[in-house]
Amino acid sequence: MLPFTVNLVAALAAVTFLRPSIAHPTTEYKRAANVIRDCVEPNAVALTFDDGPYIYMEDICNTLEAAGAVGTFFVNGNNWVCIYDDDAANRVKYAYAHGHQLASHTWRHANLTQLGWDDMHSEFWRVEDALLKIIGVMPAFVRPPYGLYNDLVREVAGLRGQTIILWDFDSGDTVGLPVDQQIQQYGQVSQSRPVNLLPINHETSETTAHEVIPYALNVLKSAGYKFVTLAECLGMPAYQFVIPPAQRDASWTCS
Repeated sequence: MLPFTVNLVAALAAVTFLRPSIAHPTTEYKRAANVIRDCVEPNAVALTFDDGPYIYMEDICNTLEAAGAVGTFFVNGNNWVCIYDDDAANRVKYAYAHGHQLASHTWRHANLTQLGWDDMHSEFWRVEDALLKIIGVMPAFVRPPYGLYNDLVREVAGLRGQTIILWDFDSGDTVGLPVDQQIQQYGQVSQSRPVNLLPINHETSETTAHEVIPYALNVLKSAGYKFVTLAECLGMPAYQFVIPPAQRDASWTCS
């Protein structure tokens, strides 16, 4: 099999929902993905949410919309829920229709640094396939589970045309800090007033959705920040390409 360039990967994915069995590229075609930890847009906050599409996604979307804000959701395929379940797929459609950005958190929330070439491509491809089917978008950004990556992860992400996204602020829901401490973290960062902010949150946490995020929106807005998508905070396209979504069929399964 001939090695793929990023553009060819995108073109084939649009037509065939690219399968993960890609020959390892020659050195000439290795383009390791960039790793980004912070925004470039001044005075901007790009709120990001991992591990969905979970039951609080629509609540978060509505809270953001009420504050005149948008967010970015890094979704898994089969972690807390199966992305193809009716409710989960409808949440993805809801977020996209309300102006929020969707990005990849890979399929099973596996530690990518422990996977080989083919298994890693499968983790990427199955989420890409789902997002193409459900809303017709090919993600341009991926957040590796646990924020862990190595050279091989960068090669695979780069070959698939995606930029690796980390974060520069964590309120503590990642490690289960009490709500009052998470709120305190957002209060402190708003007072320190960094030029911009790229926070990580988890939409699977009820208190994040219903207590921490409403507070964060209020305190950061009071500090003079504007709320943008990840793509807007980086000045980059949100998606590699957009096509018409597919009709549900037997392939919409996590089996």
